[in-house]
Amino acid sequence: MPAKLAQRVVNVPPYVFAGLEKRLAELVAAGKDIIRLDIGSPDQPPSPQIIESLYQSAKNPTHHGYAGYSGILPLRRAIVDYYLRRFGVQLDVKTELLPLIGSKEGIFNLAWTYVDPGDVVLVPDPGYPTYTGGTRLADGEVCRVPLNEKRGWLPDLNAIPQPSLKRAKLLWLNYPNNPTTATASLEFFAQAVAFARQYDILLAHDNPYCDVCFDGYVAPSLLQVSGAKDVAVEFNSLSKSYNMGGWRVGMVVGNAEAIGALSRLKTNMDSGFFRAIQDAAVEALTGDQEWLSERNDVYAHRRDIVLKALPKVGMSADTPKGTIYVWAKIPSGYTSADFCNQLLDKTGVSITPGPAFGQQGEGYVRISLGQKTERIAEAMERLRNF
Repeated sequence: MPAKLAQRVVNVPPYVFAGLEKRLAELVAAGKDIIRLDIGSPDQPPSPQIIESLYQSAKNPTHHGYAGYSGILPLRRAIVDYYLRRFGVQLDVKTELLPLIGSKEGIFNLAWTYVDPGDVVLVPDPGYPTYTGGTRLADGEVCRVPLNEKRGWLPDLNAIPQPSLKRAKLLWLNYPNNPTTATASLEFFAQAVAFARQYDILLAHDNPYCDVCFDGYVAPSLLQVSGAKDVAVEFNSLSKSYNMGGWRVGMVVGNAEAIGALSRLKTNMDSGFFRAIQDAAVEALTGDQEWLSERNDVYAHRRDIVLKALPKVGMSADTPKGTIYVWAKIPSGYTSADFCNQLLDKTGVSITPGPAFGQQGEGYVRISLGQKTERIAEAMERLRNF
């Protein structure tokens, strides 16, 4: 008989999309045609230049050993150049950045780096489940910070209970936001930086959708705020920006002390990632960027297909300025889970119930735009029939 599981694993539920995968596999095996609008995975490939860079690097016989713990220097320089070009933010190539095996890995490990048993992590609700999962596995305490439509899905930092603030180590923000698609201004980020400084909290901003924006909107970096690097780090990813979800390339930038600590943890946990993927990431960050605009136009078209269909079935949503989602109110008479379950069972369309991201998500669903346009149109037709 196996040994008893660690309590920290027992206390953490399975990742929401891991459990859904099993159910969808059963439906497919039973002959159901499933349209997946639940998971945020880009359906389009990266640009041909990125793929070619991977191919050429992989052909080099010297590129198959360990590539180093901190990323190759060309990748580190590419991240510095990207942040300077995109945001006007200067980074020290040696101390203020760290390549990651996807930003999710770094987000999860940040809790292990900072959180001791009994420490508090301030987590947006609704929010990306990994903020909560990492905290719980580190034996930390989650303090949920409510987001709601009346405040534009921005947290009221002054409403956080003082007892939680006294024990808080981390505060998570994420704009453009998953799942609500909300955006935040530099004025709000400046308030968050001042708040983190006042309470001696590490501010962690998750920014993977900054280059998936529509209608002329350009998402900022929290590090554009003066003094932000004193108290903050920002996570970024090539998964959504460059259609490289399966490649697992991300980065954390900002406060040198926090990045050094996270690097110390990672050197004990992993050995970096494949050199050819790093070379491809360099091409993504420094090569032709024009194709991103065309890609975003595809997402905007899909977004509009969804938005046009929703009022016909008693649903509504704000028009997203960014991300690859639509955050929609469900029709009256349902819970979010009931609506999603019935829609899946009767039509084969899979979307995500809002409470998968926290209690404040009740009454909403998240619809992903990461499917071919014709399949999204078909899903909306099935929704109308349902």
